[in-house]
Amino acid sequence: MRYTILLIVLVVSCSESVQPTAFNSVGIKTIYSDSVSIRAIELMGNSLAFAANKGTFGTVDLTFGKVRANIEKYHTSVPAFRAVAHTANDFFMLSIESPALLYKTGDNGQMELVYKEEGEGVFYDAMTFLNDKDGIAIGDSVDGCLSVIITSDGGNTWSKLPCSQLPEGIEGEGAFAASNTNIKTIGDNIWIATTSGRILFSSDKGNSWETYQTPIKNAETTEGIYSIDFYDENLGFAIGGDYTNPDTSLANKAITKDGGKTWSLVADGNAPGYKSCVQFVPGSNGTGLVAIGFTGISYSSDMGKNWKELSKEPFFTIRFQNDSIAYAAGKNRISKLTFR
Repeated sequence: MRYTILLIVLVVSCSESVQPTAFNSVGIKTIYSDSVSIRAIELMGNSLAFAANKGTFGTVDLTFGKVRANIEKYHTSVPAFRAVAHTANDFFMLSIESPALLYKTGDNGQMELVYKEEGEGVFYDAMTFLNDKDGIAIGDSVDGCLSVIITSDGGNTWSKLPCSQLPEGIEGEGAFAASNTNIKTIGDNIWIATTSGRILFSSDKGNSWETYQTPIKNAETTEGIYSIDFYDENLGFAIGGDYTNPDTSLANKAITKDGGKTWSLVADGNAPGYKSCVQFVPGSNGTGLVAIGFTGISYSSDMGKNWKELSKEPFFTIRFQNDSIAYAAGKNRISKLTFR
């Protein structure tokens, strides 16, 4: 009997010790400022890589604070970048409108153009890598389906999937180029969130696809899913709204617990309203969520059922470095966020 009681005490103690700490505030410190709009950031070891409009891109050394910024021109124009990604060896950035330009770090230290697409309706929104070889980028619909380009050689070459390999599109369907977070990968799984409130899902690196409908409102062109994140292969969260009516919080937040097949609205009609980016808090057992936008920073400790506003500071996108430190980017700045 004495052994049994001791075992129970140890199990309870261990269970309590791994419970994440709820956030009550956030400290914000600007680490880079310039007259640009930054919607794409990527943590790369001890550096934060970014790309923005006006052809601007660079890195911030997170240990010493040193910033290296450059401008990439295409002939006489300067691209607007809203998507970035990386492998163990290379950094990638993708511009939005025609001509869509995808660059990778080259052998000579300069950025190398590895993919270009021109034409009516061309508009790319997000990009990521599944591993060091397989990558994917998504864009708005062209010729009846979403634009999806993939690489299987580490980003040296990219090819566009034909509409015959993708789900039939919905007229006007695209993805919001708001924070580089309407695409998520875990293992071979890919989830893509669209302006039509749909999830395109592939379990085999993009070779075959299924579609699932979420209850996120999408009647207007400014509505739909702006951002998704998955804590694991089952638990995911989607957020959106309408940036032209940001206080509206009806049908703009949804959760899935079966890998995206079914979704349920949460905090329906309750704040927050429009947000451009949502991320699970690392080490939170899937309970912690942070959502940001030009309307400020909101936090949930219970999988999105209840939220509290931590700051009114505006940002577009956020990435966590660990369970309490994140980096956020927005208009004219990148900041370090310390959650307490």
